[in-house]
Amino acid sequence: MGEAGQRGRLFGTDGVRGVAGHDLTAGLAMDLGVAAAAVLGRAAAGTPNGSPNAVAVIGRDPRASGPFLEAAVVAGLASAGVDVRLLGVVPTPGVAYLTEALGADFGVVISASHNPARDNGIKFFGPGGVKLPDATEDEIEAALGHGVPGASTVFGRVTEASAEQERYVDHLLATLPSGPRPPLAGWRVVVDCAHGAAYRVAPRALRRAGAEVITVGAEPDGLNINEDCGSTCLEALAAAVVEHGADAGVAYDGDADRCLAVDADGQPLDGDQILTVLATELKESGRLARDAVVVTVMSNLGFHVAMREAGIEVIETPVGDKHVSAAMRDGGYTLGGEQSGHIILLEHATTGDGVLTSLQLLAAVHRHGVSMTAAAGMMRKYPQVLLNVPGDAARLGPRVAAAVSLAESQLGGNGRVLVRPSGTEPAIRLMVQAYDAHLAEWVIGQLADEVRLALNGQ
Repeated sequence: MGEAGQRGRLFGTDGVRGVAGHDLTAGLAMDLGVAAAAVLGRAAAGTPNGSPNAVAVIGRDPRASGPFLEAAVVAGLASAGVDVRLLGVVPTPGVAYLTEALGADFGVVISASHNPARDNGIKFFGPGGVKLPDATEDEIEAALGHGVPGASTVFGRVTEASAEQERYVDHLLATLPSGPRPPLAGWRVVVDCAHGAAYRVAPRALRRAGAEVITVGAEPDGLNINEDCGSTCLEALAAAVVEHGADAGVAYDGDADRCLAVDADGQPLDGDQILTVLATELKESGRLARDAVVVTVMSNLGFHVAMREAGIEVIETPVGDKHVSAAMRDGGYTLGGEQSGHIILLEHATTGDGVLTSLQLLAAVHRHGVSMTAAAGMMRKYPQVLLNVPGDAARLGPRVAAAVSLAESQLGGNGRVLVRPSGTEPAIRLMVQAYDAHLAEWVIGQLADEVRLALNGQ
């Protein structure tokens, strides 16, 4: 489940994930609720056994397994004396925001993000809506199966709180500049909600910002989340933008913590290009803390070039928005993100927020009176090739390190090579960037052969 098989750990890079009803069962979900109450409720109350006054908010995406997993987590929390507020179907960053806004002690999300409908996941936010550190997740895992401490006779109350979603929308709109006209007035925007958690919130926020909104991927049936739509498949969005003569299109993943975009011709903008626009905008307005942006080792070389030309420092972290967020907090930075579209605007959010990102991107481009195509051109993308090789990262050894060194020498200093274990499946992820696409393809082919040989013990 997640990285459990690779790391001997239940929690992966983004909570506990697995096939719903198989890896991720109702029993496990309830046990996680009890364990989270013991750890996060105890931390909130400052007492050894937690407190009936601890409060948790919980939200989910619309996949079919969500209701039964939510019910199981709620049963675990309430049985351990935690009051629960049900937010309903809401983006993951909405749960993070409402954890803080409602003064909850922690938040819970039932979602598997961009994964297919058969999968689901459970993750937690601590006080203030911040993702948990590994050590706290390890505490929750260690508490699994221990049951409710003592003979509890005080149970949590469960209340409906889906109306609080409007508080989240109000917050999103409050991040935009005020003026005589709405910030997106006159723009036609297509929004692809991936049949996911943003299908109600995102169109409402964009319309209130003044845009004419056309929706796709906004009819979830519990089984079609992320299916040929959303940020992992931009073809439907691109076609709709061209068909409707829209100025731009934005797409989210299943839990709406990431955002990608397309221009009026349907050409995509990835997270690096979006970060280029936002970083430049923030620097020009004097709001880019320390004139720096935090990204992962997967960022495109073209992004580094664009930032250097703009006088912006680039801070690199390992893959994962958790690492980006931690580096931002430790270093006092306010902007960071990933090529996949996880963008963190720490001035307004504690985690990646796809709807917030889309509003900020569209408003910045619209405010400057340029097209999305022109905005995308602020960064020249170097060709990048990605390849997954199935296998256990523990079997890799010195042979692969030597192969990476050889690959880097073949690029002649004008490219990047990355080999890392997947955080969500038993596979090795390879990346090669180069100034020439054919060279990148050739180098990654050679590298993949060496990784396969190493995995086979040759």
